[in-house]
Amino acid sequence: MSDNHANTSQSTEIRNQSSVEESVIVVDEHNHITGAVSRQQMRREKLCHRATYVFVFDSEGRVCVQERTMTKDLYPGFFDPATGGVVAEGEEYDEAAYRELEEELGISGVPLTAHCHFYFHNDDCRVWGKVYSCQYDGELTLQEDEVAAVVREKPEHILSNRFHRNYTPDSLTALERLMSLQSVEG
Repeated sequence: MSDNHANTSQSTEIRNQSSVEESVIVVDEHNHITGAVSRQQMRREKLCHRATYVFVFDSEGRVCVQERTMTKDLYPGFFDPATGGVVAEGEEYDEAAYRELEEELGISGVPLTAHCHFYFHNDDCRVWGKVYSCQYDGELTLQEDEVAAVVREKPEHILSNRFHRNYTPDSLTALERLMSLQSVEG
């Protein structure tokens, strides 16, 4: 193993450990904060939490879809049409959205448009999400411990062919909400 590979593996391990220990906001079914717990406890007990969903569109109307790494704690290897993540203790949705966008794709200084909140639950998680969008055509810098690759797809294609790839189900719900809002506004 090369020194560079060893350093990358070691830094990925440290980030993953840090992620597990990070303190995240937990909420009730009405999105009222009930406290904060470790990310690990939130996942283990499937506690309701907050998360952000940022849809990054290019000038051709395609969404930046991330292939999640196999080390993700939820839906490893799935394709995620939203950039985003769990809201940390002491953070608001907007702060988390900008932080995640910069961490995962290296995008900063781009204004986000907030659209709506939604509740999602299944056997894997319970989450109150906030949906955002932005337009960006620049270079991407992928967070290698979270994002394996990026493809661009039209949102209509994602929603009409949801079994084409293993998409993250919570982000599909967020995308459905966003597209529904845009059809009403448009």
